Amino acid sequence: MSNRLADETSPYLQQHADNPVDWHPWSTEALRLAREQNKPILLSIGYSACHWCHVMAHESFEDDAIAAIMNRHFINIKVDREERPDIDQIYQTAHQMLTQRAGGWPLTMFLTPDGKPFFGGTYFPKTARYNLPAFGDLLEQIARLYVERRHDIDKQNARLLDAFQDTVPTRSETAPNFGAHPLEQAIAGLRASFDRQYGGLGRAPKFPHPTDLEFLLRRHAVNKETDALHIPAFTLEKMALGGIYDQLGGGFCRYSVDREWMIPHFEKMLYDNGPLLRLATDVWSITGNPLFERVTHETATWVMREMQSPEGGYYSTLDADSEGEEGKFYAWTPAEVETLLTSAEYQAVALTYGLDGPPNFEHTQWHLRVVHVVESVAHQINQSIDNTTALLASARTKLLAQREKRIHPGRDEKILTSWNGLMIQGMARAGYVFDRPEWVASARRALDFIRNTLWKDNRLLATYKDGKAHLNAYLDDYAFLLAALIELMQADYRNDDLQFAIQLADVLLDQFEDKHNGGFFFTSHDHETLIHRPKSSHDNATPSGNGIAAQALTRLAQLTGDARYSTAAEQTLRLFYEELEQQPFGCASLLMALEENLSPPSLIVIRGPENGLAQWREVLRRQYRPTTSVFYISDNITDLPESLAKPVNSHVNAWVCQGVTCLPPIDTIAQLETVLQSQGIE
Repeated sequence: MSNRLADETSPYLQQHADNPVDWHPWSTEALRLAREQNKPILLSIGYSACHWCHVMAHESFEDDAIAAIMNRHFINIKVDREERPDIDQIYQTAHQMLTQRAGGWPLTMFLTPDGKPFFGGTYFPKTARYNLPAFGDLLEQIARLYVERRHDIDKQNARLLDAFQDTVPTRSETAPNFGAHPLEQAIAGLRASFDRQYGGLGRAPKFPHPTDLEFLLRRHAVNKETDALHIPAFTLEKMALGGIYDQLGGGFCRYSVDREWMIPHFEKMLYDNGPLLRLATDVWSITGNPLFERVTHETATWVMREMQSPEGGYYSTLDADSEGEEGKFYAWTPAEVETLLTSAEYQAVALTYGLDGPPNFEHTQWHLRVVHVVESVAHQINQSIDNTTALLASARTKLLAQREKRIHPGRDEKILTSWNGLMIQGMARAGYVFDRPEWVASARRALDFIRNTLWKDNRLLATYKDGKAHLNAYLDDYAFLLAALIELMQADYRNDDLQFAIQLADVLLDQFEDKHNGGFFFTSHDHETLIHRPKSSHDNATPSGNGIAAQALTRLAQLTGDARYSTAAEQTLRLFYEELEQQPFGCASLLMALEENLSPPSLIVIRGPENGLAQWREVLRRQYRPTTSVFYISDNITDLPESLAKPVNSHVNAWVCQGVTCLPPIDTIAQLETVLQSQGIE
C-alpha cells in the first residue's frame, strides 16, 4: 500500500512510495502533525542517483521492523535535496555544527516538532558496522532522548540558532577598498592543493571543481601565469583520459573514488556536465588540444541523446546503479569486448584501455580509461596514428551500440531550472565556439521550455515533471538562468532574451536582495519560513548563487545601462569582501565577480547585414576572451537598447566599448584585432 510520496513529482520520493514507512513530504501538514502529537521528526534527505541512499532504503526503509519503530516514535519526512536545496542547505549546515563533520547523502536528521535539529548523521546501517550503531537501536535511543532530555535539547537548539545567525555576514560600516589580494591568495591556495602527478585539487575522493578551474583559466588570460593554465588544462586532460569520463558515451561522472580518476562514483549529474562542457571548450580555445574538442563533441552529443526531454528541458541525473549494482552498466570483460571487434580493433582497444592488464573494477571487471594514448598504441601495433584513431573510433561505436542493449541506469527526469541554466550556458558556449548550430538550438529549446513552463506570473518555479511545475524558485534558479541568457545571446541574439533577462534580474533585486546588508538570500522574501535563511558565498557542487548573480548583473548593467544591476553586484562584493580577503578558497564565483569589478568587462558589438556577420564570427569565436562580451546584431533587428543600437551600414562594423565609452566604429577584422591587442582586452 503506497504512502503519501506516491503523489509527488520527485522520482526520489516516488522510489520510497511503497516503503512500509509512513513517509510525508516536507509540508505544513507534516509539521502540524509533529506539533500536535509532540513527536520528533525524522528527516531523511537524498536524491535519486545516490548510491548510499539506495543502500539505506533497501536495508532499513523497506524493512517492516525498522519501519514500525520509525512510525511509532517519529513523524517521518523524506526530502529530495535537488527539489528542496533550501532545506538541504540548512540541515547539512546543522549536521556539521552538531557533529563537527561534513555531511552528505543520505542525510539523517532528528528534529523537534518546530524543525530544530538535535541529532544527526548520514548513512546508518541496519546492523552495527563501520563503527556506526544499528539504525533500529539508534531510533529507540533518540526517541528516549527526546522524552527524557527535552530541556537539554532546547538549550542546545538555542545555541545552534545563534551559530546559524553567525554564518550570515553583515555589512561593514566602512566601504572596503577592493584589491587583487584575494585573487592572488586564491591562486596560491589552488596551486598548493594541485596534484601535479594526476591533476585535480586535493586527494581522493577527487571532484572536478570546474568553477575553481575556470577562475584559474581566466587569471591566465589576464596575467599569462603558467600554472593558471597548466592546472586546469592538465586536470581536464587527466579527467578526459580517466574513468571519470565515459569513454564510450561521453559525459563526466560525479567524482573519482581514487586519486588517479580511474574509478568514479558512476552517477552523472547535469550540474557537473554543463560547467565542464564550457571548461573543455575554453581550454580548447587556448590550447587547441584535439582531446578537448573530442570531449566537448561527445559530451554535447550525450546531453542531446540522453539528457534532453522531448519537451526541450534537460533531465537531472543518471543513476550510479543498474540492476542493483553500481557501475554494472559501464563495466566490461576482455572476452566480451573481443567478441564484438575485429582483431585489429581489439588489439588497439586492449592497449588503449588496459584490457591487457589486470582488472580495475570489482576484481573481475574492467572500467575503461586510457592507459596508453593513441601515439603510443600506434607505435606498439605498427600502424599509423590515423589508422589507429580510425580503429578506436570504429571499436567505440560497436561497444557503445552493444552497451545500449544493456539495462540502463535510472534517469531522474525532473527538470530543474537552476541546473538547466548551467547546461544552457555550456551548450551555448560550446555551440558558438565550435560553430555547431545544433548545440545552440538545443540550448534554445531548453530555454524556451523554461520560459514557457516554469515562468509563471513573472516568477520562476524550481522544478517540473509529469506536466507539473511547482516550488518557489531559489537564488540559483534566477542567477544561473540569467547567466545562461547572457551566454546564449552571444551565440544567437534575440531581443526577447534580453527582455527576459531584465525580468529575471528585476525579480532578483525585488525578492532576493538584502537591501540593508547587500548580497542575496538563497530564498525569496515571500518563501516559506524555515529555521534559517542562508546567504552563502561559497561554491559547492554548483557555483555560488551570489557569485553568479554578481557576475551576471555586472554584464546586464553593461548591456542595459541600468545602474541598479551594477550597484547590486558591487554591494554583494562589499558584503563578502572581508571573507574573500581572509579565506578566498571555495569562493571562485565571487572572485570572478571581484575580478570584473577591478577590471570592468568589455563589450564588442558586431552590427551589419546578416550574411556579413559570419566572417567576423568565424574569427572571434575561436578566441578566449573571458571578460569580454561579444554580440552579433543583424541589421534587421530593431528596438535595441542604446548599448547595442549601433548605426546600420551597408557593411559590417564593430564597436569596442569599455565602461560608458565606445571607440569609433571599426570596419575590418584585422583592424578590430589590432584594437583589441592595443587595448589589452581579454
